[in-house]
Amino acid sequence: MAEGVMRNLIQEHNLDWEVESAGTESYHVGECPDNRAKRTAAKYGLDISRQVAKQISSKDFEWFDLIYALATDVMDEILSLKGSITHRDKIKLFMDELFPGEYRDVPDPWYGDESGFDPVYHLIKQGCEKIIERHMASSQNYAVEKK
Repeated sequence: MAEGVMRNLIQEHNLDWEVESAGTESYHVGECPDNRAKRTAAKYGLDISRQVAKQISSKDFEWFDLIYALATDVMDEILSLKGSITHRDKIKLFMDELFPGEYRDVPDPWYGDESGFDPVYHLIKQGCEKIIERHMASSQNYAVEKK
């Protein structure tokens, strides 16, 4: 859902960003999102049905400016990957955007029923909005300083 939400917000804000989601494990590679996630996203006007799971690779550290982990255990796994130490400053915990320094995870609704996906969608949307807000603010500060 995070990829779909961020893609939508990027489009709304007319930003030239590239976004992908990836897991640290390979067992879902090539699969589409969970049907519950697809239905939840669709409730908010997002079609995530064409997304396909991939596994994070060391090339991602070179390609992307930032890499967000949605959970602390996932962040630990990302930090253990080859190439991550060199790019440590690119790796961030997603919920730190909303709750800096509190090391919160995005709740995983996988093991519950569909009702658990809705609050997770809203948390993800808030976090994505905060990322864009911070970027816009830092871009404006940069533009002001350049004058």
